[in-house]
Amino acid sequence: MTSEDRYADLRTRAIESLLIEKGLLSETAVDVVVEAYGSDIGPLHGARVVARAWTDPAFKERLLEDATAAARELEVGGFVSEYVRAVENTDARHNLVVCTLCSCYPWGLLGLPPTWYKSPEYRSRAVREPRAVLREFGLELDEDTEIRIWDSSADLRYIVLPQRPAGTDGLSEDELAALVTRESMIGTGIAKAPGA
Repeated sequence: MTSEDRYADLRTRAIESLLIEKGLLSETAVDVVVEAYGSDIGPLHGARVVARAWTDPAFKERLLEDATAAARELEVGGFVSEYVRAVENTDARHNLVVCTLCSCYPWGLLGLPPTWYKSPEYRSRAVREPRAVLREFGLELDEDTEIRIWDSSADLRYIVLPQRPAGTDGLSEDELAALVTRESMIGTGIAKAPGA
């Protein structure tokens, strides 16, 4: 954990404690929200959308045309996921999502944003030196792979449709969804290989 992460964690805990002490918030309410966005609402919803796109070409087409409407077909969306665009990774192109202004992020699809997504360092370096940032996340791309940066805003957020891993032809949608990570839907990672 970086010093910036520790500071954000301490600041969050201090604000939470103050709100609870003043009676404006209960510990139970905090736990419910954290649990919901960490598991129930979180990246599992986006993973279901990706898995459907991998198995249903017509859905994939609709997702790339209007991600908000396509996600709603699966009853996915909601909080700050009202206007979402899907961008597809291919052999020739890798997409990376950032919000250079603040930390706009599709919570309803991806759950709670990771601390690093909100950090000024990620927000500036992802645009200036995306290959170096991806390398730090453990993702080494071929030099001829185009990296396209998508800048989220309050009006439009993005989800990356990662490439389907090889060797997954016989897997069900649920099994495929288990291979999709939040990082692969931001672009700082790729979907997991089966058995990984």
